[in-house]
Amino acid sequence: MTALLIIIVAIALLVCGYIFYGSWLAKQWGIDPSRKTPAIEMEDGVDYVAAKPVVLLGHHFSSIAGAGPINGPIQASVFGWVPVFIWCIVGGIFFGGLQDFGSLFASVRNEGKSVGEIIETSMGEKSKKLFIIFALLVLILVIASFVNVVAGTFFTKEGGFGIVANPTGNQTTAMISLLFIVLAIIYGIITNRLGVKTVPATIIGIVGIIIAVVIGLNFGFVMGRTPWILFVGAYITIASLVPVWILLQPRDYLSSFLLYAMIGLAIIGIVISAFTGNVTFQIPAFTGLTTKIGPMFPALFITVACGACSGFHSLISTGTTSKQLANEKDAKPIGYGSMLIESALGIISLIAVGMVFEKYTAGEFGSPAVAFASGIAIMFGVETSAVYGTIYALLTLAVSVFALTSLDTGTRLSRFMFAELFLKDNEETYKDATGARKVLAHPLFGTILMVAIGCILGGLSLSQIWGLFGAANQLLAGIALMAVAAWLGNVGKNNKMFFIPMIFMLAATLTSLVITVIGKIKAVAAGTALWGDWFQLLFASAMAILAVILVVEGIQTFKKQISKK
Repeated sequence: MTALLIIIVAIALLVCGYIFYGSWLAKQWGIDPSRKTPAIEMEDGVDYVAAKPVVLLGHHFSSIAGAGPINGPIQASVFGWVPVFIWCIVGGIFFGGLQDFGSLFASVRNEGKSVGEIIETSMGEKSKKLFIIFALLVLILVIASFVNVVAGTFFTKEGGFGIVANPTGNQTTAMISLLFIVLAIIYGIITNRLGVKTVPATIIGIVGIIIAVVIGLNFGFVMGRTPWILFVGAYITIASLVPVWILLQPRDYLSSFLLYAMIGLAIIGIVISAFTGNVTFQIPAFTGLTTKIGPMFPALFITVACGACSGFHSLISTGTTSKQLANEKDAKPIGYGSMLIESALGIISLIAVGMVFEKYTAGEFGSPAVAFASGIAIMFGVETSAVYGTIYALLTLAVSVFALTSLDTGTRLSRFMFAELFLKDNEETYKDATGARKVLAHPLFGTILMVAIGCILGGLSLSQIWGLFGAANQLLAGIALMAVAAWLGNVGKNNKMFFIPMIFMLAATLTSLVITVIGKIKAVAAGTALWGDWFQLLFASAMAILAVILVVEGIQTFKKQISKK
């Protein structure tokens, strides 16, 4: 019954947070349903494309979810279920939801501009450039982490190439994911070019998903890990360059149904296990202040990552979602609501690993995603049953689909932000630039460069990337909170709710980066440093220095705002 009580209390608290705190934030900032959004005023058919609220919710939720709320809480479960539970709930309501909602609102009120451009309006051009460089470093880690996750859920160890019958779980996942891309393109065409309405198109899409799943359960696709990394790199390059209605909107919308189904399956499994007792929740309430992944502060808050707060979300809110929001009133359910659903997914991940915790801590699973799928599937039957195998395959598919969705969006964001580094002002495009700037600001140049670096790093083990990704991602959250607070202060709106989350996230993440740098310096001094250690040392040092400079700029901005009052 422990697992059932955990999920009931979590949902109740998150719903209360949405109703009361989310509504209070909307009132404080002055959400105005009558005000035209950038998606309406600046529609261009490529990036600025107004979407139906339900479609945009699907895009936003799928993009921010990725593999984060699954990997993070599962890895942090070594601290016990109580610390992870508390941080997912408190972090989601007062940290992550605040950042996501605030970032989306700020961008909508600034012509759908990115966090970097919002920083420029309140903190100056220097801060904007520094932020963009920092964000690009984070996006490299996003690409590397999720390329690693996707390749890990697709590839077959024994190698080979082609379609096979009686597929393994990975081969099934690969086949369905490939069919999913085709299905998304078809959905985009019938809704945006053939005029089919959302409801009938959604029915067609769901039927298509079912057909793809049936095919995948009977026929799989085989390819090695390196070819899959190359394929994913090519796919996300193309996906980030084509208009959003062709792939991004439809794929994210359709994939959200997989995520909803995954959450629904998990809740059903939790209820079944509570009343049948066929599997028990094994995680202790609390294991100690220090574990194998480090001291609780800052390790817990860095590791849980997207289950409570994620800087990557601010990039999505201001990079793609704000350009598709048709009405300001939808900013609360899409920006704030999606984060709370993700926190619920983090709690579900915690419960899932709790069902197989002894095996997880014994190292029997190759990744947190596998532990997640196994933990939920085992609630429905023993590992040798057909039901277990089917549910396991579907859950593994869902994890890879969302990691691929985050890759789509993350790569598109990197295209926007890389170009911003080399353009003189917000009105200039790469076509207006001259000389080297014209080449560097070209969408193809930035996209290929970022994807290439991300895919090369994706060849590292996930453990080498994730800890650094978590710290960088949460540090980005601290800076995004600072950016939105500075903008709100400039336009005369209440920004006091940002300061405690901002200070906490900056303190936790900078502490984590300092610990990483010290550890890697010791490895270098001892002569035991490998290539991955050097990578982590240089990356962590660069991000810590950039963050400190941005924090100093932010403090100066807040001082000026206070002096004007």
